Amino acid sequence: MKKLHRIAQALVLTSCASAALAQAQTATQAVTPTPVHPELWPAAKSPSDFIDPKVEARITKLLKAMSLREKVGQMIQADTAAIKPEDLRDYPLGSILAGGNSPPLGAPDRSPAKPWVDTVRAFEKVAMEKRAGHTAIPLIVGIDAVHGNSNVVGATLFPHNSGLGAMHDPELMREIGRVTAAETAASGIHWAFGPTLAVPQDDRWGRAYEGYSENPAIVAAYAGPMVEGLQGKPGSKTTVQQGRVAASVKHFLGDGGTTDGIDQGDTQVDEKTLIAIHDAGYPAAVDAGTMTVMASFSSWNGVKMHGNKALLTDVLKGRMGFDGFVVGDWNGHGQIPGCTNTDCPATFNAGLDMAMAPDSWKGLFDSTLAAAQDGRIPMSRIDDAVRRILRVKFKLGLFDKARPFENKPQEMGSSEHRAIARQAVRESLVLLKNEGVLPLKTSATVMVAGEAADDIGRQSGGWTLSWQGDGNTNADFPGATSIYAGIADALKAGGGKAVLSPDGSFTTKPDVAVVVFGEEPYAELRGDVRTLEFQPGDKKALALLKKLKAAGIPTVSVFLSGRPLWVNPELNQSDAFVAAWFPGSEGEGVADVLVGGKTDFTGKLSFSWPITAAQFRLNKGDKDYDPLFPLGYGLTYAKGGHVAALGEEPGIDASMSNSSVFIADGIVAKPFNLETAPGVKQRLVDSADRQEGAIRFDWSGAGSANILGPNLKLEREANADMNVEVTYRLDKAASGPVTLSLGSGKVRIDKVLAQPGQWSKLRISLKCFANHGTYMGGIARPFSLEASAPFAISVSDMKLATDPAGAVCPE
Repeated sequence: MKKLHRIAQALVLTSCASAALAQAQTATQAVTPTPVHPELWPAAKSPSDFIDPKVEARITKLLKAMSLREKVGQMIQADTAAIKPEDLRDYPLGSILAGGNSPPLGAPDRSPAKPWVDTVRAFEKVAMEKRAGHTAIPLIVGIDAVHGNSNVVGATLFPHNSGLGAMHDPELMREIGRVTAAETAASGIHWAFGPTLAVPQDDRWGRAYEGYSENPAIVAAYAGPMVEGLQGKPGSKTTVQQGRVAASVKHFLGDGGTTDGIDQGDTQVDEKTLIAIHDAGYPAAVDAGTMTVMASFSSWNGVKMHGNKALLTDVLKGRMGFDGFVVGDWNGHGQIPGCTNTDCPATFNAGLDMAMAPDSWKGLFDSTLAAAQDGRIPMSRIDDAVRRILRVKFKLGLFDKARPFENKPQEMGSSEHRAIARQAVRESLVLLKNEGVLPLKTSATVMVAGEAADDIGRQSGGWTLSWQGDGNTNADFPGATSIYAGIADALKAGGGKAVLSPDGSFTTKPDVAVVVFGEEPYAELRGDVRTLEFQPGDKKALALLKKLKAAGIPTVSVFLSGRPLWVNPELNQSDAFVAAWFPGSEGEGVADVLVGGKTDFTGKLSFSWPITAAQFRLNKGDKDYDPLFPLGYGLTYAKGGHVAALGEEPGIDASMSNSSVFIADGIVAKPFNLETAPGVKQRLVDSADRQEGAIRFDWSGAGSANILGPNLKLEREANADMNVEVTYRLDKAASGPVTLSLGSGKVRIDKVLAQPGQWSKLRISLKCFANHGTYMGGIARPFSLEASAPFAISVSDMKLATDPAGAVCPE
């Protein structure tokens, strides 16, 4: 789900016209839909207690009392960053969500449970007001509780799904669902946007870690227990009063199979393959009683899922007997040909019951009301959608005002919950290599090295307090434990000692080093990669491992990642290598297995591990299946295995895949290059943290510095509110205009630059450039920095980023 980034309110308002134009220019072209044969799909059915005749009678009565305006309101969902409680008096919406970067009302984005409770109550108070002509209907409020209630400070954070798949433990998944539900309900929220039932087939996909496995059987085995953990078993109390929340299995359908691993792309497979692989988890989820299903951004053979009636209505609601409601993804309806974010009758006619319209809710409400009034959306379809939504609200207990879990702050990060997460960490670790260095002796002196060693945000990954999981510090995770802290506690208890040394320096040689490194946190878009090589072009972790090996120190690598990556050089430099995935808040779980040997490794790969960086689609059963470590691989202390020296040629040029980093530490990143006009000189200077880590540009008169490279397509990034981030130091202020161009769109930046002499960041939204004329569907000339008079600036980094703090849209 794409999250609304908080940028200047004026930018949000002025972006509507250009966003609509961009969608019209780039929308998927209408194609002939692939025929669907519902009888070929597995039959399923929402549990027998899902429809209660007494409740249905109450819904019928409500439908008769509700105005058309109120019915349409139930079908629209807005984001906390783009709506105020008082707006509900004029626009009686049925749902609110809080996106990954969207804060509670009047509080920071990174907030504990109480501000979230207060936010839900503020919206609910207006929704339930007694006023003339108003039918009071409770709201359903959702959040991305995707590895625990991960948007709320103090919550228990579980490993991401790619790690949980390695546990092969469906019953523990049920407990993880129960804990997630309890901590979500304790935050006042009724609905978790999960679990993801994608079956990732291409590990370049930035959401691969949201999938449990490449193997559809594992996904199918996990789907029911996770839904039952969140909601309770069919026939039990599935209400917020009992600490349960609605599940939302996602993303229906085929998001894990898109061509080239592109998020929001096209899954080009026949119907038989779509059923066998990508539908694997949905029948079990429906049978378990999932209350909601989220439609996918992706297409199937060219047809956007948000507009695919054959699959949403005929298969999901028909053949699979799903009686809950279908919710859209972040403005996903706007990608249907002929639709925009603010106008899309087609999505409701296809079977979507509630559109996620975070910042477009007002326009979509007005256009949907007009479509209902003139018959473009039949009343029967509207009444069916509203009935399904009200059914879930009744089943979830939302018509009961009592909220006892909101008065249980002790549920957040409780010792019981953290113990379950710690168990999940232990069971998810996969030992790939061990040349006798593990387990660590409890009496040893252990250096714990690497940038991620004492960083809870790094070990937790994306969808953690922010959409991309960036900007976090250990202070944001009260009660959590870093991997270093867990190892230190375990060694201290056994008479040993841990020494933290991120850069691997030491005065007294340790007995062994544990090096914690891996991917930076990410979510979709930023997480999409074109090669599976780890750290292409910047081998910091490898350099650290080589340094320790040269010093004769036995080395254990703890690798943090959302997916298998090509790490042959790092494996060669390691005496032991552990795939730890993104383990979440309980770093002690790593120490439980590494230290002492009382707990053995049990994790087995649920994704095949590549032998080259070019093995993007590496799935057991494929023709020419040739992994380094196959599906199901995992060593133990009881049964180890030697890994011979590995080849270190990645098999693909990583630089050609880069489309988001333009300058890094003063070096222009390939495949881009720098061109300067005669009036502009360049030289390397020191950055804030690195010798010769920046480029200084000096203008003696009119001229430009240009970053050139391959054609860029940034529609998805613009729709996700990403920005251009420049880390710079103004060395000499200009006496005339200075402009920055992205393609044909040009903005003036001299008035928004910081004072000379200080390192700062300039963030300009991609939508801002679109407003100034950039066509995001094809940018032939990426960036141009122009000045007409003497001017000097140093730039250390320039990239696409998601952090919205301080973003501007200059004139």
